[in-house]
Amino acid sequence: MTLIKSISGIRGTIGGAAGDGLTPLDIVKFTSAFGAWTVAKTGIRKIVVGRDARLSGAMVNNLVIGTLQGLGIDVVDLGLSTTPTVEVAVPAEGAAGGIILTASHNPKQWNALKLLNATGEFISDTDGKEVLELADNSDFSYAQVDDLGTVTIKNTYLQKHINEILALKLVDKEAIAAADFKVVVDAVNSTGGIYVPALLEALGVKTIHKLYCDPTGHFPHNPEPLPENLTELSKQVLANGADLGIAVDPDVDRLCFVCEDGKMFGEEYTLVAVADYVLQHTKGNTVSNLSSTRALRDVTERAGGEYHAAAVGEVNVVTKMKEVNAVIGGEGNGGVIYPETHYGRDALAGIALFLTHLAKYGKPVSELRASYPNYFISKNKIELTAGMDIDGLLIKVEEKYMQQPHSTIDGLKIEFDKQWVHLRKSNTEPIIRIYSEAADEAAANALAQQIITDIKGILNI
Repeated sequence: MTLIKSISGIRGTIGGAAGDGLTPLDIVKFTSAFGAWTVAKTGIRKIVVGRDARLSGAMVNNLVIGTLQGLGIDVVDLGLSTTPTVEVAVPAEGAAGGIILTASHNPKQWNALKLLNATGEFISDTDGKEVLELADNSDFSYAQVDDLGTVTIKNTYLQKHINEILALKLVDKEAIAAADFKVVVDAVNSTGGIYVPALLEALGVKTIHKLYCDPTGHFPHNPEPLPENLTELSKQVLANGADLGIAVDPDVDRLCFVCEDGKMFGEEYTLVAVADYVLQHTKGNTVSNLSSTRALRDVTERAGGEYHAAAVGEVNVVTKMKEVNAVIGGEGNGGVIYPETHYGRDALAGIALFLTHLAKYGKPVSELRASYPNYFISKNKIELTAGMDIDGLLIKVEEKYMQQPHSTIDGLKIEFDKQWVHLRKSNTEPIIRIYSEAADEAAANALAQQIITDIKGILNI
């Protein structure tokens, strides 16, 4: 059993002993801490709750809502929803914060409480530490019977979210409808099965083939939208003569595409393509995390903008986007953050922008993909001895490559012309993750192996 307590929320496997998994006692404790923290922070006694369709969702939802009521907090329950929809709803409702019940791309035995502040954004590092401290100290009290919170069920935010996307200046519903796209959707039997087809219909897409769109929570494959998990989507694109395939994760904040020829567009290139379209119409800067493809930088500089890198983590990307006034940003895992909607990864907004781009481009998806600089990212790790000074090790690697452009805002990233390698220590185990990118797989692997050899040399292993 696993329970991970971090600044962004509480994630764990369902069942087991309290403190070892995401048990009812843990859910109540951390919900109580967050609820008490939001009231103390804002003076507002209202929180928005929404969930994905995973099997434990109803149970966790009942515990969270009941706990918030017990604190005297009114709850706006969106029911089956998406992470970006809850992010939209929090400020619209004038709520103190939001809780999204989803373990994102994790398998079915996992669930989590993702925590939002009053602006509908993930809470900061400082705020997260305050919530965890409240939970550790059980520093909260519950309401008297006459002061219990109320529950309001709202099923209107699906349409509100879609309407907000349709109203974006860069979303051209008429162009999408005229393109007459044939689309296959893999929603891994979660809430994307409700939201993505509804959005496509609103955009004028008439031919939608639904694959795993029944929100039962029985994931038919690993829910992370990676190529090895999307083989059936690829087959269905070909079998149906579709123009593209669309895949989202269980809470609909990650997005990737399959080309008309059944090949993967590449989740790293979701943001690249959307940014390309946005930058054609809006001059400005972009942001992604340090482990994302260099192609975003290439596209940004080609459009006359400036690219900026942030530490890994959505909250870090958002902070940097605000700092440099970025017009588009996100992460290489298929996360698109478009400030014209809200500061959060939103697969629905990404779909609308991508389809508009594709409709105006007027050529197949595979040709759009071929128009971008081609890079390959190799992902490796090196296991170390428990208790080893990993920070000290990274300093020694930095010293070796001091003459190369490098960044230490999140581990160590070293650039070699248009190649790079990013070393990050794990927060949960004695390993260093090593991501490298080059123009092809062989070069990326060779760069990673070079750094691994350097590390072994420093350690004399």
